[in-house]
Amino acid sequence: MLLDIVVITICGVICGCDDWQQIETFARARRDWLKKFLRLPHGIPSHDTLERVFDRLNPQAFQTCFRKWMQALHQALGLSQIAIDGKTLCGSGVGGRKALHLVSAWATANHLSLGQVAVAEKSNEIPAIPQLLELLDVHGALVTIDAMGCQKEIAAKILEGGGDYVLTVKDNQPTLLAGIQDCFDKALEQDFAGVKQDGYQTQERGHGREELRYYHIIN
Repeated sequence: MLLDIVVITICGVICGCDDWQQIETFARARRDWLKKFLRLPHGIPSHDTLERVFDRLNPQAFQTCFRKWMQALHQALGLSQIAIDGKTLCGSGVGGRKALHLVSAWATANHLSLGQVAVAEKSNEIPAIPQLLELLDVHGALVTIDAMGCQKEIAAKILEGGGDYVLTVKDNQPTLLAGIQDCFDKALEQDFAGVKQDGYQTQERGHGREELRYYHIIN
């Protein structure tokens, strides 16, 4: 059955399988465990069957179903923070091919990958992030992105989805960065007098050093 094949493949990939033969080997080794959840009327499918089935799946239709599944998990788990980040896939740049760069969404508290989008060649993460947000249900979640995602369109898309955001500001947004720095400089000079603000302090020890961090927030 199609559902059996999809579940076997997802479980195999999660456990580190890289090809169809490894997924078949994985499933045969865990047949008794899989039987608790799957029907498997004809036993464990062969690697050729797995490959043929996925060759015939419509990628867009499969992505739509996968997105609905992720949204259902979101609602069931009550995700609080979603971290969006870009990573280059190790070992993907073989045979003269450019390494695959992915933008992924990670539910930090639940240790759950919610989705990923490949960055187009000769491009960067900025166009890929809105595509990834289209796949996610960010309602009620806090979305964190590094400086690459500090764009008006990205912030607006998160708000449209009912989420909140924390975006890192660096030199790629010089006017905004200068405005924030000026705001804090003036507040610090006056010891935050007349400024609605909050603060937080942490002290940690690790890697042979002690770190004392101060956080200042201006509303």
